[in-house]
Amino acid sequence: MAAHLLFFVTEDWYFRSHRLALGRAALEAGFEVTLATRVSSHRRELEAEGFRVVSLRLKRGGLGPLDELRSLFELWRVLRRERPDLLHNVALKPVLYGSLAGRMAGVPAIVNAVTGMGFLFTSDHSLARWIRPALWFALKLLLRRERVEVIVQNGDDHALIAQIAKAQRIHLIRGSGVDVDHYQPLPEPPGPFTIALVARMLEDKGIRELVAAVESLRQQGEPVRTILAGPLDPENRAGLAARTVQEWQESGLVEWWGAVDDVRTVWRQAHLAVLPSYREGLPKSLLEAAACGRAMIAADVPGCREIVVDGETGRLVPARSSQPLARAIAELRDDVAARKRMALAARKLTVEALSQEVVNRQTLELYRRLLPTGSGQ
Repeated sequence: MAAHLLFFVTEDWYFRSHRLALGRAALEAGFEVTLATRVSSHRRELEAEGFRVVSLRLKRGGLGPLDELRSLFELWRVLRRERPDLLHNVALKPVLYGSLAGRMAGVPAIVNAVTGMGFLFTSDHSLARWIRPALWFALKLLLRRERVEVIVQNGDDHALIAQIAKAQRIHLIRGSGVDVDHYQPLPEPPGPFTIALVARMLEDKGIRELVAAVESLRQQGEPVRTILAGPLDPENRAGLAARTVQEWQESGLVEWWGAVDDVRTVWRQAHLAVLPSYREGLPKSLLEAAACGRAMIAADVPGCREIVVDGETGRLVPARSSQPLARAIAELRDDVAARKRMALAARKLTVEALSQEVVNRQTLELYRRLLPTGSGQ
């Protein structure tokens, strides 16, 4: 019989954008694949791919005790009914809830993908400071259980999680991978020098710092065309207000494109990718930019350092600071040769180490090690 793999993620759009290729690879490898998630608008598309889709009411940003207990109970009921051989939880909240519900439901093996430490670990907000110790304690209890494996996306998170989980059960698999055949190198566009940030409109993506850097360059008589491509995210506590982003656009500092179906339309118009984020797992937006042959500027933080090698594939600048960012943008605007050299190196890195093929192979190998002999895999 085929082994039953169940993915637990908070949103169907997230699975579609970040784990669809892995799901397809699991189907091709002979797994029965179920997705448990909050369904917005992608059920038919995902079911057409061959996945069973189970709808959940879980909210990413929810913290109300009664609602969260209901969500945990709902997930437990789903796992009891579906009886997967392997549960793959993706992102911090599913890791916490999925590990607990999975053990309560008797799931034989669990894979927890820590895709970044998120708002609770990057914010100085009083709520984050209050919850962080409790979350850390809960993770320590859950991740040290038998047949619970952890995937991290960068070396910094590996060292962090090693404080609470057994080192032999922590696996460094860099990101969700990028389709290097779909995202091919693009020639630099003609016209004015253009930078782009592709991300949800969140404070902790460093968007305010980028806008401040662009404003500083404008005041120095060095305007830079700036594209922000990504949706608002009102459920995220770090989400920027729509009015804020609209005011930046009305002032002429940025062009806000909102959600973009095909990010290649962004990189066809941009010379440089920018992401001054406060912390990442391994940013998919930079993977795609690198595959398209774009040099990058990012904050010198976990996750970004995995793909932006300072001086080789781009430039690293201090986080939460606009002036070093402005200087790096101006330098790479003026140094075309360095920009093109970095672009070639970025593309090479994605092909050799960060492609979907590499990531999917490493993840499927982990699945197979966890499955009992005779499971059909």
